Amino acid sequence: MSLSAVLSADAPSPTPSESQTPRVPSLQDAQETAGNAAGWVEENWSTWLAIGLRVLLIVVIAAVLRVMVRRAITKLIDRMSRTGQSMDGGALGGLLVNAERRRQRSQAIGSVLRSVASFLILGTAALMVLGTFQINLAPLLASAGVAGVAIGFGARNLVTDFLSGVFMILEDQYGVGDTIDAGVASGEVIEVGLRVTKLRGDSGEIWYVRNGEVKRIGNLSQGWATANVDVTVRADEDLDRVRATLGEVAEKMGKEEPWNELLWGPIEVLGLDSVLLDSMVMRVSGKTMPGKSLTVERELRWRVKRAFDAAGIRIVGGATAAEDLEASAPDPAAGVAPPSAYASTASPQSVAASPLPPSNITK
Repeated sequence: MSLSAVLSADAPSPTPSESQTPRVPSLQDAQETAGNAAGWVEENWSTWLAIGLRVLLIVVIAAVLRVMVRRAITKLIDRMSRTGQSMDGGALGGLLVNAERRRQRSQAIGSVLRSVASFLILGTAALMVLGTFQINLAPLLASAGVAGVAIGFGARNLVTDFLSGVFMILEDQYGVGDTIDAGVASGEVIEVGLRVTKLRGDSGEIWYVRNGEVKRIGNLSQGWATANVDVTVRADEDLDRVRATLGEVAEKMGKEEPWNELLWGPIEVLGLDSVLLDSMVMRVSGKTMPGKSLTVERELRWRVKRAFDAAGIRIVGGATAAEDLEASAPDPAAGVAPPSAYASTASPQSVAASPLPPSNITK
């Protein structure tokens, strides 16, 4: 008999019931497991309690500090807004700085400051909580630093646009409804963002201008505008009569509605702007509301033309003045008769008009 046969005969064969039936833990096993758990809790409860209290304290302090900082920022912005309103005492100040625009700018500044404060406070609290759980923050901070440097190099234009937008809002360089010249584009501002400013062009197109690309801004809607009209008349016109006619037009326009509301001062006749051989230029100027200078200039030209036509004053300029001068100059050849075709004996007219020679009649 072989060894394998002996071993197989001595070893008991497993029954199907023993292999499929799970082992039921006894009461002694349960008591032993509960004792081990109680011992582990007894050994570590003080540590976990201290960690929990520390985390709770960090969260409470961060929440309270965030609320206090946000309220302080809100009160500071409201105080700055009220101070700006009290400084604008006159009507001119009220027109220069709109109350609604100041309120919108204050809300934008307050929102940016509150977001930055919340990010700093909550970020610091999160790092302190991780440190409480004895998590090594050095690799995390190193990875965040490397990622920040990479993102900074890749998104430097985005950071530049964001910072430029913040300073534009803080300094109130322009607002919604202003007409500006941003260098790369010009038009009416329809939206001001921290990264992009939207402009509506003269033809209706919308320009998306990145705040970081704007190097200089010309705001045409702050303060006042100037309406300048140059009137070119003949050099032989009476200057006193021209000046008096322009003064009457300016005075009448300044008293009529709605031009008296658009004008911020009387229209002045500044005098001779230039004197040429065949013409001279008179300049008329006046201060208007922002963005209304072109409207005032068109109306002023209309009135000046009608007044000059009624007074018999000719308006000239450019090629028209040269044509008028040539038309008014006497023609030296006007009194000389044109040469006659009969003056030359060889001309066809002379030959045709010469009498025929008498013919010889022979019998």
